[in-house]
Amino acid sequence: MGIAVRAAIGVLLLTVTSAQAWEPTKPIEIIVPFPPGGASDQMARTIQGAIQKGNLVKQPIIIVNKPAAAGGEAMLDIQKSAGDPHKLITTSSGIYMTPLATKLPVSWKDFTPVAMMAQDAFVLWVNAAKPYKTAQDFIEAAKTAAPPLKTGGNGSKREDHLISVTMEQATGTKITYVPYQGGGPASVQLAGGHIDANMNNPAEEIANWRSGSVKPLCVFSPKPMEYTQKVTADMAWSDIPTCPSQGVNVTYQMLRGMFMPGKVTPEQQAFYVDLFQKVSQTPEWKAYLERNALVPDFRAGQSFVDFLTEDERKHKDLMTKAGFIATN
Repeated sequence: MGIAVRAAIGVLLLTVTSAQAWEPTKPIEIIVPFPPGGASDQMARTIQGAIQKGNLVKQPIIIVNKPAAAGGEAMLDIQKSAGDPHKLITTSSGIYMTPLATKLPVSWKDFTPVAMMAQDAFVLWVNAAKPYKTAQDFIEAAKTAAPPLKTGGNGSKREDHLISVTMEQATGTKITYVPYQGGGPASVQLAGGHIDANMNNPAEEIANWRSGSVKPLCVFSPKPMEYTQKVTADMAWSDIPTCPSQGVNVTYQMLRGMFMPGKVTPEQQAFYVDLFQKVSQTPEWKAYLERNALVPDFRAGQSFVDFLTEDERKHKDLMTKAGFIATN
């Protein structure tokens, strides 16, 4: 049975969850393909807390971080766990990017899509001591900087790197990208002035923004973020202008979703679709979305599969233009 058919059946089975014959019989492991403290880790632990507080499953939830090989270790773990309904992986765009960039013999089509929980924005952040007030200020400085200005982010040939290169191509600048093990280390390096900018998610920079160590110049989205509650004394997420409105015509949002291994049953898949749909309605999850300026976007079944198919196509196109596709 194909992924799309299984996904559609999973959603249909939500209408009969009261009659489901399957539920977990041992602890559930959520694998995070990044280090502790990053945005993916925060999402997994928010889900863990919401499930436990709401007593949504009888079994405990265990978070396991496997950041090696740009998330490849975690993806191979799930691939090798085919048929195991007690394992999940929290994913981002790396689910396409890592295989495309490394020829890792794994694909999201080897997994069972469960649910997309949200989309995540990326922001151009700079050290607060820098004189840049707008994204255009940063770009103008980058055009004349010698040596080139440095950006940093999560790994090589991943989302942050892709945005940095796409920004170079769109603005005719030369920028040096420095890869780190995750958004957390990139945030520390920016706050310390060791790099000139990063493209972190809101969750990864909110603490340093509040402390006054960094400041946002623009969000790589087609429209401003919707959250109007003040984060600092004078700014809310909604006050950050879009990068296109600042003359940087680059937009990028990243999926945040959940997958199971392949070869699970439709009933097992349906159990988790129902579980994450319940999580998406909890106060803890809604507070997490607002706190981290995530774009609410729950999808399951064929809607999620269609999104994945198109999003993979977009990433392959962007990565080809950036020269990120592995050729041997």
